[in-house]
Amino acid sequence: MTPATSKTLHPTAHDWRLWGLLGLGLLIHAGFGGLLTLSVDEAHYMLYADKLDWSYFDHPPLVGWVQWPLVIIGAPDAVIRLIPQLLWLLSCLLARHIALNLYRVVPGWSKPAQRQAAGLWAVALILLAPLMHVLAVGLLPDTLLMLLTLCLMWVALRLAQTPVFVLWVALGILLGLAGLAKYTAILPALAIILILLMRHGLKILRTPGPWVALILASLLVTPVFYWNARHEWISFVYQINHGAGGTWQFRRLAAFIGIQVVAYGPLLILGSVLAARHIIARKAILAGSLLLFFLIPFLVTAYLSGGGGSLPHWTGPAWLAMTPFAANALAQYWFEAHHALIKAFVRAQAIICILAFVMLFFVGIPGISQNHPWGKKNPIADLWGWDIAGTQARKLAQHLHIDSISVSNWTLASRMAWYSRPTRVHVLDDRFDQFDLWFGDIPAGSDSIFVNWSQMRFDLPTGTGGFESCALIDQLDIMRLGRTVSDFSFYHCRNWGAAVAPLALGKTP
Repeated sequence: MTPATSKTLHPTAHDWRLWGLLGLGLLIHAGFGGLLTLSVDEAHYMLYADKLDWSYFDHPPLVGWVQWPLVIIGAPDAVIRLIPQLLWLLSCLLARHIALNLYRVVPGWSKPAQRQAAGLWAVALILLAPLMHVLAVGLLPDTLLMLLTLCLMWVALRLAQTPVFVLWVALGILLGLAGLAKYTAILPALAIILILLMRHGLKILRTPGPWVALILASLLVTPVFYWNARHEWISFVYQINHGAGGTWQFRRLAAFIGIQVVAYGPLLILGSVLAARHIIARKAILAGSLLLFFLIPFLVTAYLSGGGGSLPHWTGPAWLAMTPFAANALAQYWFEAHHALIKAFVRAQAIICILAFVMLFFVGIPGISQNHPWGKKNPIADLWGWDIAGTQARKLAQHLHIDSISVSNWTLASRMAWYSRPTRVHVLDDRFDQFDLWFGDIPAGSDSIFVNWSQMRFDLPTGTGGFESCALIDQLDIMRLGRTVSDFSFYHCRNWGAAVAPLALGKTP
């Protein structure tokens, strides 16, 4: 038995560091998963599970399906949040596995000690990326797509080397699951097509494997097309309009790049640049083609950002695909004795993460109340108090024998609908969305409990086509460590659409 083999059979310093990094991440996620109320998107996708369907207005159904077993038994939010934490753990382990095996396609990354270090760097890069923690606590479609993208990248690498039939079957299943997770799964699918055509040429299409993969993927995404066919293809229309955004502006692209640096960390960017430089210098064509898993979704999202049609977490799967490459490049850079620069980047990212965790725990800057100008625009306040407010709104509706709650924006409706279940929640705006499909229009002449929130306050919905009157019936202050971070106001609003038939939901009379 060689020394290298012996090291793989017994715990080493690398093993302890690996489990230390993973344990730290899981501890952070479990802590905040039990401390914070749901974010806007989290609650929206938990409602997917509560109102199970073949698909939904704004996203495919997998994000709801995977939560359904826990939601149906009434599991607490902290328990349901174990799902994204498990996905984060699996993503870390798979990123490490890929990092350990890239030496097969990249010359110069084969030294055993350097490979072991690359495996650790893969996990460390994920742990030090602030936005990755958001996706690890709250289950979003991107959380699913991150793990699936790594799986697709690994299968694509194996198919590029040895296109055996079982790998084509795995590819079809993974593509189908990715399509059920998010519509942007078309981007890693495009990367796979280009990689395999570059590697094998058009002759690969004369084998049964690609067609088996296509059939399997198509069968798995059938529920999405079935649901859309029954709903006038509204999901596809929405996604096209949502992605188009508004007038393209360079300053939006510049802001997007700046946010990406903070959200995923300069260390990951440094590693990515070093990896690309090394791959180009060594002419590692197969490894270079795998970078399409990063380049295609990142460039598409960056372009959409110029029109205001993208969000920072959309690039999460792309950055995760880059992580194994960046990890190997950083390991190589470290073994070349560039310690000072790497340590500086690690410290900078650790400080960013710690500051973010402190702000989450204290709900913003410690000592700043909601009456302070910064407190009035405190984004962290969005993660506190919704469970109490939703319960209070439901109790008020039951006490007054009112069968609905109403808000002025869908971002308020998702949390209110989750925490006030099973009470109907209506959104009083002119935007057609999933809530219109779930709850319909508010009936003319009906009363409702209208909820206003201090961090996104709206005028009372009275006047033409609105309620006849609204009277304040309760006020709820959300406290954290002895200070008020936000408040909710509850109104009894009477006689919806008293003056004329309501047009607020974008319907024609």
